[in-house]
Formats: sequence, C-alpha cells, structure tokens
Amino acid sequence: MKSILLLTAFASATISSAADPFLTGDFRWRAGDPVLSPAERTNDRCFSVKDPTIVFSGGRWHLFSTIRSVRSTHQIEYCSFTDWPMAAASERHILDGSLAHATNRGMEGSAAGRIGRPATNGYFCAPQVFWFEPHHKWYMIYQANDKSRKVALQPVFSTSTNIAAPHSWTGPSFLYPAHPDNVESWIDFWVICDDTRAHLFFTSNNGKFWRAETKLAEFPYGWTRPEVVLRGDIFEASHTYGLKGREQFLTIIEAIGERGRRYYKAYTADRLDGKWEPLAASAEKPFASPRNVQFTGTPWSDSFSHGEMLRTGADQRMEIDPENLVLLYQGVRDGRRAGKPYGEIPWELGLLRLSP
Repeated sequence: MKSILLLTAFASATISSAADPFLTGDFRWRAGDPVLSPAERTNDRCFSVKDPTIVFSGGRWHLFSTIRSVRSTHQIEYCSFTDWPMAAASERHILDGSLAHATNRGMEGSAAGRIGRPATNGYFCAPQVFWFEPHHKWYMIYQANDKSRKVALQPVFSTSTNIAAPHSWTGPSFLYPAHPDNVESWIDFWVICDDTRAHLFFTSNNGKFWRAETKLAEFPYGWTRPEVVLRGDIFEASHTYGLKGREQFLTIIEAIGERGRRYYKAYTADRLDGKWEPLAASAEKPFASPRNVQFTGTPWSDSFSHGEMLRTGADQRMEIDPENLVLLYQGVRDGRRAGKPYGEIPWELGLLRLSP
C-alpha cells in the first residue's frame, strides 16, 4: 500500500510539473475579440491604440496607452472602467496637454531642477504606471523627445497622488541628467524594484537587452551606467515581472517573426541582476505568437505586440500570478497593416488568457 501511495504521489507531481509552463516553456493561450479600439475623434482621426500599461486600484482598471493620430504621432491616452466589457465605452482622456504644461508640483524640487525637464515637442509614449510605496505616489515612466540630447528619445517620469485624475500628473523629468555614453539607442523603459534597489530595463532595437539600477532611497534618480544583460533575436517592448510565490522573475520581449509579425519571447532569472535564461524564446517555441494562440471568435490579429501582464497588485514589485496569466496586448491582422506606414497601422488591444 505504501509503495502504491508513493507511486501515486510521484505520478501526480510529474503531471503537475509537466503542466507548469514555467518549467516546460510550453505556453498555450486563448483570445477573444478586441477590448479597445482607437477612439473616434472627429477633430483628429486616431489610427491606433497601443503600448498599454494597466493597474487595478480603487475597484477600477486604469489603462494608459499610446495613441497615434493624424495630427500627433505619439500621445498618451487614459481611460478607466470596472470590468473589461465596459472598456470600449469608457471616457478617453489625452494626457499630452497636461504633461507638456504641468509644473513639477509635488516633486522633490531641488532634485527635479538639477536633473532637468525635457524641451519636448509633445512626443510622449510607451507608459508604465505603478504605485511607489516609499513615496506614496503613482509614477509613470515613459518616453519623451528632446532634440538637444545626443539621443532625442529619453526616459522620463511624472508623478500623481490620484491615478483617477488624468490631468493631475506632473510634467516630465529626465531619469538621467545626461545621456549614458555607452548607449547609442534605447526604447521602451521599464522599472521594477526589489527590497533595496530599483532596476531599469530597456532594449535598443538591435538584439540587446539592458539594465541599470539605483538605490531604492535614491529613486527616481541615481541610475548607474547601463549594461547589456542579454543578447539575442529580440527587438523591443521588454517587460519584467516578479512571479508571486516563487523566487523567480520573468521578462517578456517582443521579436519580429515571419512576414513581419510581432511575437513575444520569454526569459527567466533568479535575481533582477542575474543571468536571463531562455524559457519560451524561439519562433518555434514562443511565449505568445500565432503558433500558440487560439481565438474563441473570428481571429483578428496575427501579431502579438507590446503588451502588459495583468498584475496581482499595483506597486513597484510588478508581481504577476504564474498560475493565472493574462496578457493585454496590441494586435492587428496582416491584411489591415499591409501597405501602411507604421504610424498608420490600426493596432487594437486584446486579452490573452492562459489555457488550462
């Protein structure tokens, strides 16, 4: 009897391990219809909604994303809703005007003045939003354009004490007082914190994944010289998360596949400053691509691009539940992007849920 029980327990453990995609790298997703499409604005036709970041706070989802339109190439849009079926009907707010003209009210004034604010032309995009517990503030990390710098595209931040007030954000301030001398290009900035440090990750559109850090007490300033921590067939939109209940971290990074389709690869590490190991990191074994996504309705996307995992909380630890993965992504069908300039591709947002 004892032998039978041991064999049964071993078999159960084996089945459980085999079903864990974080051990096998075998991810399977199901997708529904788009949850958010470009807003219909008569005064400025909107081409796309993309680059989402989302947190749940105060009983509501708070969604920030990039929009591209006829008049402006890069703007940040905000909407809020209690449940996903309500997303499409939610009120949209464009943040760019308030970001461009806001003073640094509520900022650590001397530090903000020393680091400086960008002489931006209204180019804001690719936001990441989180609650930074040590400061009791919301932070938005995003990209701005300042042609006076060696590289015009720069990581900046704004803060707010009320995420539900779209025009409460402070004006943008640089993360770096000067452009790092070893970085020729950078894009899609992402912050995640452990107990003592904040870590800044980004890509450079050339197969390199970078990291910098600062002490938690010095955030959002004091960043080190960035270092390359991963090289491979990767492109942009890297997002890094802590896996709740596990001593492990997940990074998903967008790649470009056949016919120009965007898809996601995944890597894991035991530490944020550790070595990133491939988990689902090839076109044949992706994290999310047409190979492993099944639509419940009419398929509407062949690309799975710049997305955000739904987090278990809203704070700087960026935790996700490894047993309940949901990815909010930007997608588009091949035929709808064919022949269009990148800025006019009609990206929409949808949800991927891990199949049981």
